[in-house]
Amino acid sequence: MPGTSYLDYNATAPILPAVRDAVMAALEVAGNPSSVHGFGRRARRLVEDARAEVAALAGVVPARVVFTSGGTEANTSALSTGASGRAGRRVLVSAIEHDSVLETVPDAERIPVLTDGTVDLAALDRMLARADGPALVSVMLVNNETGVIQPVAEVSRLAHAHGALFHCDAVQGAGRVGIDADSLGIDLMTLSAHKLGGPHGVGALVVREGIPIAPVLRGGGQEQRRRAGTENVAGIAGFGAAARLARNAAGEIDRIGRLRDGLERRIAEAAESSGVAVTIHGRAAPRVANTACVSMPGVSSETQIMALDLAGVAVSAGSACSSGKVKPSHVLTAMGVDAGEASSAIRVSLGWATGPEDVDRFVDAWSTLCRRRARAMVGP
Repeated sequence: MPGTSYLDYNATAPILPAVRDAVMAALEVAGNPSSVHGFGRRARRLVEDARAEVAALAGVVPARVVFTSGGTEANTSALSTGASGRAGRRVLVSAIEHDSVLETVPDAERIPVLTDGTVDLAALDRMLARADGPALVSVMLVNNETGVIQPVAEVSRLAHAHGALFHCDAVQGAGRVGIDADSLGIDLMTLSAHKLGGPHGVGALVVREGIPIAPVLRGGGQEQRRRAGTENVAGIAGFGAAARLARNAAGEIDRIGRLRDGLERRIAEAAESSGVAVTIHGRAAPRVANTACVSMPGVSSETQIMALDLAGVAVSAGSACSSGKVKPSHVLTAMGVDAGEASSAIRVSLGWATGPEDVDRFVDAWSTLCRRRARAMVGP
């Protein structure tokens, strides 16, 4: 929309023009990819070409990619496999995981995180050593709220040393950091198209050879009998196009990082000049280039989001998967942030269409809020 700035890419990225073209072209293909006639073979080719692109993004062979309806289904499938694939398997998940992980196995053991937002490796080692028997460890690659990059190679090493499988939700990392599932030691990995500038409603579960998958959907032989139901051909074709573009996005990541760093510097200066204490969460840890999580104590997340929206700037208060509810962040709480600060946090996330004018609009609107907060602190 003219005169507005969309800064909520971690919720969903606007669709890339080349992806839109791929989706539109795929919609012209009439065949079912499971049909053996020419129409069906054309649809199958679109699916398999996209599978190869997504596999290349993940650093694996195409046969390991199982298409799903999105990241939530892929997480559910991975964790269902972990919980039921072998009798008595323990499930350990980090305390900062997405709700699609936390709610799939609500009785999972929670791995704590350090104050910088990274998973506590020493605690994980102790937890795994407490009991023998099969286990599944689930730790995300990049946190969706803070942008903090998790030490997944070290998590994988610990998990495998104790005989556990390792699942990694890489939804927020794909296209923002390099991914090689084998080098990182990932057994099961979740991806989603719409975080990459792809279409909604399509994702993938990447599965190491030899791991049996417990399908969430049954009744057909699609996806090597790992996920029943006719494939979303147009969505998958769009996913493939987005994955191809993401593999060549190093220069774009650098550009976005410069914008994000400038944004953080300018709001820190505005806060200091106003005498308002603000916190940028996760700044002490490695982060992806596009995310800033900022608290302005005394001004609720909801108030900030509404004020910024009125100023033409779209941001969020964390995960977009909470039916529009604004609630204190479980991620920041797990990092030891107090309730007042956690309830005043917003997430700003940039992407491919973000320009300097969008950062300017955000900084201007946020600085107005900051000055208003400063006046309230002084009183009438």
